[in-house]
Order: sequence, then C-alpha cells, then structure tokens
Amino acid sequence: MLYKTVGRIKEQISAIGIGCWGFGGDWDTSNDRNADAIIRTSIELGINLFDVAPVYGWNHSERVLGKTLKDSGLRHKVIIASKCGLTWGDDHVTANDLTKENLFREIDGSLERLQTDYIDIWQLHWPDPSTPIEETCEALAEIKKSGKIRYIGLSNFAQADMEVFDRLVGVDAQQGLYNMFERNAASYHNIPLKYRTEDEMLPNVRARGQAFLPYSPMFQGLLAGRFTRSRTFSQTDIRNENPKLSGELYQKYFDGYEKLKLLADEIGHPTNEIAVNWLRQKPEVTSIIGGASCVEQVRQNIAALDWSIDDETMARIGEILEPYREMP
Repeated sequence: MLYKTVGRIKEQISAIGIGCWGFGGDWDTSNDRNADAIIRTSIELGINLFDVAPVYGWNHSERVLGKTLKDSGLRHKVIIASKCGLTWGDDHVTANDLTKENLFREIDGSLERLQTDYIDIWQLHWPDPSTPIEETCEALAEIKKSGKIRYIGLSNFAQADMEVFDRLVGVDAQQGLYNMFERNAASYHNIPLKYRTEDEMLPNVRARGQAFLPYSPMFQGLLAGRFTRSRTFSQTDIRNENPKLSGELYQKYFDGYEKLKLLADEIGHPTNEIAVNWLRQKPEVTSIIGGASCVEQVRQNIAALDWSIDDETMARIGEILEPYREMP
C-alpha cells in the first residue's frame, strides 16, 4: 500500500480508500456479509481510510462499518471519514441542515452507530444556504474541542464558501466528484455542483495543504469495466437516478470507455487500474474513495499501485479524455 500525508492532517492516509455507500442497501451489490469481508480484508491489505455517511442506506452503512470495526478490534487502525448535514423523514426525502442544533444531534448519532468515541474526519456533506456559515463553524469548533472529531472536511462546496470556512474554523479536507470523465462536472445525480473540481478545487487543496478525496473514481462502475452498452440496473439500484448512466449521454460516455478499453488491452492493464493510476498520479489526490462489492474488487484496485502510467501513455489517455473535459 502507498500512503500520502498532507499539511493539514498529520496522518499517513492510504492512497486508496473504501467508499461505504454500497454497504447501505441502495445498490444491487449491497450485502452485509460482503461488507464485513471487504472491511476486514481492506485493513489487512493496508487500506486505512473509510468514507461513510448517515444518508448511505439511511444510517445502515455507518452501522455496518461500526459493527465490523468493533467486532474485529480494528478501530485503531483506520481513519473514519463520515459526514453530516443531510436529514430525512419517513419518505426518505433529504434536506440540507447545517444548523448548530442539527450538528450536535448528528455527531452523537454517528458516534453511536459507528461504536466509537471520535470521528477522524467529519465532513459537511452538502451546503446549506439557509444556515449562516458562522453558525455552522461555531458548532464545528465546539464539537472539535470536545474531542468528538479530529479534522474538519467539506464535500461538494463552492470554493468561495470553503475560503470562509477555512478562515473561521479551518478546513483540513475537501471531497469532490472527480474521475476521468467527470473532471469539471456541473452536476451529480441531477444536483447542481457549484464548484469545478479540476479548475478550482485542486488548486486550492494544493495551495492550502488540504487532503483531497475524490469520489466516484470509477464513474459508478463504468470505468471498472462492469457495464455493457445496454447496461441495466434493477429498479431499486440508486444508480438509476444518475442521468449520465442512461440515454444518449450514457452512450457518449460509453464511447469513451471503449476507447480506453482498447488502450487498456494494448498496455496489458484493465481500465479500473488505469482509472486508479490516473487519479493517484495527480499530486493533489490524497486517497481515492472507491466502492467495492466484493473482496476481489478491492484487490484489483490495489493491484494498480504496482505500476504507473508513463508519459506517452498519459498523453494518449489525454487525447481520449479531451472531449469529456467540460461534459455536464
């Protein structure tokens, strides 16, 4: 395993992390027994960052991660990066809530589900324009002072807002949508993004010494080579809500995947390894948040760390990706 350190976080962080959304039951591949094996094997192989959120599976992902870490006695070996700021009711319709009252409520709920006394990186999941940044920062400062969180992160935030948060309370990590096809994406699952990852977020994390945790590195499975041109999910799979994975837009992205697949076959490395290395070789990237539906997929992603993309191949990849640089 390769590890990276950044100025704001005094930890060695594995170059590959585990995204726990798939543990919650929202994906066709969700399975508690597989999740337990994935967590244990990942730690055994040197992965130490686990990215989770209450909204993943409506609290279930946090419970699954917490139970495995408690049962295995491995909590001390991992960095938990959980989130806050999304609430929901019986209808599972989410609302953004970064009020002081809600943050105090959420931290205790997450700690209980994760069966731990502290969360390493606590990230505001999405912006809440209805709550003053000063109120949110006041809550974060009090929660951090109490020892319940160690570092503060932002996910999906406009960089102008990030600068205010950084001035008031300090931002140690940022998370944003970033993969070979979604480099400056304007939306995610139909949610508008008020940042451009490559053009805005990456320069900031580099200048400020923040950790950068790209999510959806495999474009929800396309870059892992798991889809066909006529791909289908079950009606309950949350990826059906991603408009980029259906219709004409999906066909355009699949065209790009096929070109990458030809190059992958030529150089003798699968597309998932190319996707991992394309991210890993960017100096701003700290840990790649990748999901896994089985232990073998974890091993496949780690295998990418055994080699690097040379300059000539990187240039060829750049030619393939150029038409997608400003895709929605």
